[in-house]
Amino acid sequence: MKKILVGCITVLTFGLADVYTQEDRIYDMQKMAQAMQDMQSGFFYNNLDIVKAGAQDLKEAIVKIKPIKKETENKDVYERWMDNNTAMTKRIQRKIEQNTDDIVARFSDGDATQALQFYSKISSECMKCHVRLRKW
Repeated sequence: MKKILVGCITVLTFGLADVYTQEDRIYDMQKMAQAMQDMQSGFFYNNLDIVKAGAQDLKEAIVKIKPIKKETENKDVYERWMDNNTAMTKRIQRKIEQNTDDIVARFSDGDATQALQFYSKISSECMKCHVRLRKW
């Protein structure tokens, strides 16, 4: 009996663990916003360690973003496609990761102007997602 009960709890736990909720998305977006602020502070204080920490936090948070359960279970095919445009999301995630690496590389080389330009590109990618997918 204990084995059956433990088995049911395990299946239930793993079944619910994969659900990405709106609260999870908000938390991840807040982490990304904080990471962007950290990088900006690193620029202003001319501190490579702060820039690197912000870049690492951003790279860790960006990969977690995905459609929430409500969007994946939508029955309207067009709305589901618009909400779950995973190809565009993956492209944006890739560009942000690449630009983050470029920021660290340029700032490490002492080229703060180029690093700020890559920072601006990341902001542009963020807004692209918010405008196209989130309908801001």
